[in-house]
Parts: sequence; C-alpha cells; structure tokens
Amino acid sequence: MRQLFCIYKPFLLPLPEFLDYSIVMAFEFLKNIFSKEKKETLDKGLEKSKNSFFDRLGKAVMGKSKVDDEVLDDLEEVLIASDVGVNTTLKIIDRIEARVAKDKYLGTSELNTILREEIAGLLSETHTGEATDFILPADKKPYVMMVVGVNGAGKTTTIGKLASQFTKKGLKVVLGAADTFRAAAIDQLQVWADRTGVPMIKQQLGSDPASVAYDTLSSAVKQNADVVIIDTAGRLHNKINLMNELSKIKRVMQKVLPDAPHEVLLVLDGSTGQNAFEQAKEFTKATEVTALAVTKLDGTAKGGVVIGISDQFQIPVKYIGVGEGIDDLQIFNKYEFVDSFFKE
Repeated sequence: MRQLFCIYKPFLLPLPEFLDYSIVMAFEFLKNIFSKEKKETLDKGLEKSKNSFFDRLGKAVMGKSKVDDEVLDDLEEVLIASDVGVNTTLKIIDRIEARVAKDKYLGTSELNTILREEIAGLLSETHTGEATDFILPADKKPYVMMVVGVNGAGKTTTIGKLASQFTKKGLKVVLGAADTFRAAAIDQLQVWADRTGVPMIKQQLGSDPASVAYDTLSSAVKQNADVVIIDTAGRLHNKINLMNELSKIKRVMQKVLPDAPHEVLLVLDGSTGQNAFEQAKEFTKATEVTALAVTKLDGTAKGGVVIGISDQFQIPVKYIGVGEGIDDLQIFNKYEFVDSFFKE
C-alpha cells in the first residue's frame, strides 16, 4: 500500500492507515479559503487558549521522549484542564492509544501533530463546522434568526456583528428588539443598528416581546428584507416563563411567516469554560436551539470548550467570537479552529 504522509511539520511524518487522508487534505485546502487576515484574527483570538495548553503540555512531557501510559494520563489531565470536557477528552485519548499501539513508538515531539490530527478526525465525524463564509439558504426570504442566551453572554454584540457581516454581503437586514425586559438591551441594540446602518423595530420598555417580533417580521416583509434578527430576553433562572415567552414569539411570528424562525441561535460565553456547556444543556430544555455561537474566546484560556461542545452537542457551533472588532465574529470552521489552536 502507498505510504501517505502528513505535511504539517518541516519533516514528513508517516500517516497511519486508519487516519482519514481527507482530514489532512482538509487542512491544506481550507488554508486557501480562509483569507490571511481572517486566519490571523483567529490565531490571535485563540492565543491565550493555545499558550495555556502548550504550557501545560510542556510540563506534562518534560524529560520524556516516548508517548506511554504515563504521558497519556498527563495528557488527559491537560485536555480536561483546557476545558475540552471529560467525554471528549476520553475519546481523544482512546484514539491516541490506538495509534500508539499501532505505531509501537511515538515520540513526545510528535504529540502536538498527533493531537491536531486526531481531534480533527474526531470532529470530522460530526459533519458540521465545515462552512467557510456567511451564507444563507436561497429559498428563505427573509431568513429569520431568533437569538437567545443569558444576559452578559454577548448576545446583543453578536447580533450587531452578524448584521454587519450580512450587510457587507449586500443583504438587507432588519433587527427586532424583543428583549423588552431591560432598557439597556434596547439601547445597546440601537447602537449596533446605527453603527451598521440597518433598521431596528422596537417598542416601549415592558412591551409584549411577541408583538415586537410580529412588527419586525411585518416590516421586513414590506421592505423585502433578506435577513431578520430578533433579540430576546435572557432570563434562564425562570425557565417556565422563558419557555412560554419564546414559544409565544414563535407562534406570533408564524402568523407572518409560517416557517419562522428558520434558526434559533444560542449565544454562549466561551470564557466561562465548562459552564457554557452546562448553560447550553439548560437552555435546550427551555426551547429548541438549532445553532450555537461561542463568544469572548479572545479574552480567555478556555477555548478548548469549543472542541468539547462541537463533539458532544447535537447542535452545531456556527459562529465564534475571537475579538472585540466588528469583523471579529467568525464562521466556525472546525479544521481552521483546530489548526489555529494547535499551531506551534
């Protein structure tokens, strides 16, 4: 059989037969799709997470040349400490153990490359996280997004940055301020609407959120808008009220567009690490969620949580926040993410 080689390092590393060659090629292919500027933003956004991981990994393999049971035990601790999550960590360790058993000898100097390949291989099984740009279905107009998440997760900022990205694509965007529970939420969204130059539909503080959503969709249809993004209140502590409120918003929107919303986006604060994972589990009990956005990755060493969420959740990670700039909300591409996270 022809020997395949991995080309991540200056030297060639034999590629095990059981590692899908397409995974390796995906890294090379996608490097050409992500622009240099976009890739640099991702690298910078994951810098704290990457440095923290390498510091831990360096201490774990110090003075050791071979990947053995002791190194794997230490690696398990490093991955868990990096917020990858227990279940996902055990899957990664199992994959590396299988590789060690097959290759007989693996040096610790190769561990980073092996990790990158095996995590990419694991995430390739999810069949999500392969998008490279902000694209919407052509048959949904307007495409309606309902954005949910607890206060402080970066919900309003994510909406503003999404509006900016879609506007740059030449799409007409309308925002709806259906978080009528907090005055600050309406004001913050108005700032983003002004900044991105898109119309925003709002009512008075304390108004019925479903009424705001109805007005927003009605206005969007009249304006022949391409995208509607609805902000909602983030009161997870009162799950029953939240569930009822979000269900009502959906029902009322469907009077205007029978299949709305087309996407329910849950925004999670990546800097909370495993708490983001728990928050996702709780929120999905309150309402149907179809996509995830993980924010604030640039200010934390807990970026590994994205790997765990992408592996464990049946809901795809669609967007990641890797900086404070208006263009620093990126499409989540698992190959580019893993490549940046483990870049030496």
